[in-house]
Amino acid sequence: MSTRSIKNPIHFASLLDTAGLIESRQLSPVEVTRCMLDRIEAVDGRLRSYATVMADRAIEAARKAEHEIAGGTYRGPLHGMPIAVKDLCFTKGTRTMGGTGVFKDFVPAYDGTVVSRLERAGAVLLGKLNLTEGAMAGYHPDFAIPVNPWNSDYWSGVSSSGSGVATAAGLCFASIGTDTGGSIRFPAMANGTVGLKPTYGRVSRYGVLTLAESLDHVGTLARRVADAAVVLQAIAGWDEHDPTSLRDPAPDMLATLRSGVRGLRIGIDRRFCTEGSDPQLMAAIEDALATWTRLGAEVVNVEMPEGASGLGEAWFAICAAEAARTHSATFPSRAAEYGPYFRDFLGFGATITSDQYEATSDLRRGFSKAFHEVLAHVDVMVCPSGGAPFPVGAEAQYGDLAALMPLADLVQMQFIVPASFAGTPSLTLPCGVSPSGVPYCLQLLGGRLSESMLCRIGHAYEEATVWHDRHPPT
Repeated sequence: MSTRSIKNPIHFASLLDTAGLIESRQLSPVEVTRCMLDRIEAVDGRLRSYATVMADRAIEAARKAEHEIAGGTYRGPLHGMPIAVKDLCFTKGTRTMGGTGVFKDFVPAYDGTVVSRLERAGAVLLGKLNLTEGAMAGYHPDFAIPVNPWNSDYWSGVSSSGSGVATAAGLCFASIGTDTGGSIRFPAMANGTVGLKPTYGRVSRYGVLTLAESLDHVGTLARRVADAAVVLQAIAGWDEHDPTSLRDPAPDMLATLRSGVRGLRIGIDRRFCTEGSDPQLMAAIEDALATWTRLGAEVVNVEMPEGASGLGEAWFAICAAEAARTHSATFPSRAAEYGPYFRDFLGFGATITSDQYEATSDLRRGFSKAFHEVLAHVDVMVCPSGGAPFPVGAEAQYGDLAALMPLADLVQMQFIVPASFAGTPSLTLPCGVSPSGVPYCLQLLGGRLSESMLCRIGHAYEEATVWHDRHPPT
């Protein structure tokens, strides 16, 4: 297997670079897939990112891709590329557990739309990735906690933690995650990857286990902005099976990717960003702003809507109430099968009255309208993608609601909830390195359907810096 033109070990190479070599038949999809499966076997016993490895299905898909490409049929940059999905995504004939005890034996009869679209693009599905129970904050005691590949003592993010770990550690070329309140952005931040949370409804949720109907987004994690962009393009678009999916056509994510940032407006509310933030993280974000300025962008001061720093409780209430409705067939009737955190969380959600839910939803709608108005004056906004990296033990992550509450201040939900409430897209990407060696990350916030602009600005920064070339020592 040739690795010509790949400067990293193949498992850390970019998706697009590797795809080019597969298209030119310098690399074989079967050999690349076997390389990734061997790496999973060698490394993931320690990192625990995979819930289920689908080796037979992966090799079969790789052989099909190799045959098609050899015959002159090339479907695009995902053709023959090994990808993994969060274990919320339905996979026909392979269990989809959602990190839960109640679904540990659930085997779907069909693939979710995101899985079928990946396979339509020719992707090779390596397996299913571990997550928190039900895609919330704590882990079920029967499931493994994915280990941060930069520092095993540090947090690996919330529900898409397996996606963040596997992507950062070179156990897939990109992964699918979901984000209800940071579950793409937090794992990207914790593991130093790119995380792209699209506009609500941009990607179908059909065949994806639900946490909160009005807040769930399906997106992607990758090691490069362009890689995340091409995955989003493959999975986006209207789906008749999901009435919340948008009829807007899937964007051409690469059309403007290399257009630069000259003349673009990048907004920042420094008061909002610095409140409670790690000064060294903020210094890294200021360096990023200076880089964009050198590239020709204009940095402008903006003000987040009033109350932006205090939305965490409202988000928690809406999410819990919707989750309780989602799990009404199994909770509280099978409460003993739930882990302590998710059991407490659903119990809290069941106490929220319809009047309380509507009042909180009114607050959400008012904030979202004001946030859209702020975004209309700039091309993107910049803020942290949660807090700075921090250590956390397994005991807290396996614990009940009270055990995990001290983490609330560390994760800094104020930077996460605005895009969750408004359903607007967000791009997380590395921007420095902390004293512990774990990367720092920033977040770009854009208006509705602005994924192409986010990736354009993120790609320009990436091309001017070196943070994407750093990989975990694993």
